[in-house]
Amino acid sequence: MAQEVFPGRFTADIGRESVTVFLIGMRANRWWKARRITRVASSMTVMMRHLATHPGSGLLGSEQWFGRTTILLSYWESPEHLRRFAADKDSPHLGPWRTFMKQVAGSGDVGVWHETYQVPASGIEVVYNGMPLFGLAKATSHVPVGPRSNTAKQRMGSTAKTVPVPGA
Repeated sequence: MAQEVFPGRFTADIGRESVTVFLIGMRANRWWKARRITRVASSMTVMMRHLATHPGSGLLGSEQWFGRTTILLSYWESPEHLRRFAADKDSPHLGPWRTFMKQVAGSGDVGVWHETYQVPASGIEVVYNGMPLFGLAKATSHVPVGPRSNTAKQRMGSTAKTVPVPGA
């Protein structure tokens, strides 16, 4: 299915003070254990389907890449929303996580990882040029670059701290 490509430059208007960025993934360490790898990977599909049908979960949007190391980039309203989903016994996360910890963790067959970042709006700079809806703009609001968002410095926000470059 072809995605509409937006010619020109666009940025995101997140419409909030901060965004929680959650990266999670798995790595197939022993590719010949395909059944075990598939079971772990399919758990994420169920979780994402659940989140898509529960807008109050706090998930704003996501992007995913598949390969030996699979990566899911997701944007959340807050760390509390993310933690609530992870700990909710009625969500499709807690059960598969417990199963993974009992049956797979420590075997070396499949590795899992995650990173969480709480990012203030003043610390965010995004630009998309000739792209379909993607990333943070897809998760929040896709807006054309304008006079007040033409440069990376302007998009980052006036309250962003600048880091001095050594020798500059």
